[in-house]
Amino acid sequence: MVLDGKVVAVVGVGDGLGQEVARLALRDGANVALAARSAEKLQGIAKELDPEGKKTLACPTDILDAASCDALMQAIVDRFGGLDAVVNVAALDTLFGSLESTSDEDWMRALETNVVGTLHVVRSAVPHLRERGGGSVVLVGSRSQWFPPTNPQIAYASSKGALLSAMYHLVHELGPDKIRVNMVVPTWMWGPPVEMYVKWQAGERKLDEQQIIDEITAGMPLGNEIPADEDVAEAIVFFCSDRSRMITGETLQVHAGELLR
Repeated sequence: MVLDGKVVAVVGVGDGLGQEVARLALRDGANVALAARSAEKLQGIAKELDPEGKKTLACPTDILDAASCDALMQAIVDRFGGLDAVVNVAALDTLFGSLESTSDEDWMRALETNVVGTLHVVRSAVPHLRERGGGSVVLVGSRSQWFPPTNPQIAYASSKGALLSAMYHLVHELGPDKIRVNMVVPTWMWGPPVEMYVKWQAGERKLDEQQIIDEITAGMPLGNEIPADEDVAEAIVFFCSDRSRMITGETLQVHAGELLR
């Protein structure tokens, strides 16, 4: 198991990607800390993934609060004795709008959550990764940081682009401590949010759900299947493992070939 003996923190555990990362990290042998704002939901997911609670820690965390992130990392070390990898899935991705229609408030919310909040998580993790002689930081990007989507998301896309720029700086700053920093960039992910979108569009437009899926996957050479949350989580787990020990500063796109058109 590629994560046997490792301690992995997954921040932003909900119904989609975060939960899949936690599940696969457990599958591959890690002790896993699950973090998100909702304590009740977090406890439910942790119970589902690890009924006996031997290999998980559920810790409510607000990434906008630096002290909350510090408390998370300390709780992980107190429970498991150290930290080897941190994955930040938490993001604000529900902001839509163009230059003209995006409010100053939405600009600030996107940047505060997706850049500053993420860096709170990383900064809190670094001393503990350093104590282990190195480790892995995995960020989650968005295809919108390079390619404008049909529905404009300029604030969200810009925040993810800023996070990519921050990654390059982190690579140089943390590299001497053997801390790797990489980014996984998904496209559409087949999980609860996209499933709801497909059902909504099918009902709204009176089409079969497969027709909506076919539209989404039209530019994906691998065919009429939307990459699943699990596919993206597998890439993240790879970056958490020692199999990527000499890889840093990379973006790994999980998009079924979509952007090769």
